Amino acid sequence: MARYSAQFRNNVLRKLLPPQSKTVGEVAAEFGISTATIYGWKAKMNDGTLQVDDGAQGARHRQLSEKLSLLLESRGLADEELGSWLRENGLHSEHLSVWEQEVREAMTNGEQQAREELREARKQLKKQQRELERKEKALAELAAMVTLQEKRNCSFGISRTTDPVRYPDGHERAHR
Repeated sequence: MARYSAQFRNNVLRKLLPPQSKTVGEVAAEFGISTATIYGWKAKMNDGTLQVDDGAQGARHRQLSEKLSLLLESRGLADEELGSWLRENGLHSEHLSVWEQEVREAMTNGEQQAREELREARKQLKKQQRELERKEKALAELAAMVTLQEKRNCSFGISRTTDPVRYPDGHERAHR
């Protein structure tokens, strides 16, 4: 289960209040978190059970999704507003540059992992195709051998079936 910092949670809840008064769905889409999480925070806020320092995390211990969300939010601010926004969220400008590098590295690692998985899948497919070709050749060889055996038997007058077998109850059945 994801754990968000109190600052992040409070930032999300602020979006629900005037002057912004956004809907829970809009805020959930903006921050990339579930509506159930926001409704839970909202219920705790309305009950007065929401603790201010509950789940507080330092700037280093935030989840990558939270860092990305804060980075995107900071990009939309003018330089004059950035300082107050950083103070509201308990951040320094250095955090943003470090987080940007972390997000880039995570994206690069994800791409490399996807490429490696694709390469492995292609190797496996080639291996299976070679195995299928080998089995098809073996099956064709076996079919040719059976055909030759039948031709040989026919040329010597040998049939596949012999005289019928009589069972004690009186019925007959061809024996192979």
